[in-house]
Amino acid sequence: MAEDTGDELLTVREVARRLRVDDTTVRRWIKSGALEAITLPHRGKRQAYRIKKSTLDKLLSGTALPS
Repeated sequence: MAEDTGDELLTVREVARRLRVDDTTVRRWIKSGALEAITLPHRGKRQAYRIKKSTLDKLLSGTALPS
């Protein structure tokens, strides 16, 4: 699932909690291309995504969050 990197995959909610933003904000970043995510097969009301922990770490090491 994580392309042979052994990287942990995080849900939208987990990323939102770590960044102290709303889930909707994380989804907006993903849809705009500001945050790279893996798209899972659509089930239920919302599209499901997973974000690599390394992607989140890179984002956190930067100086600004996506707008």
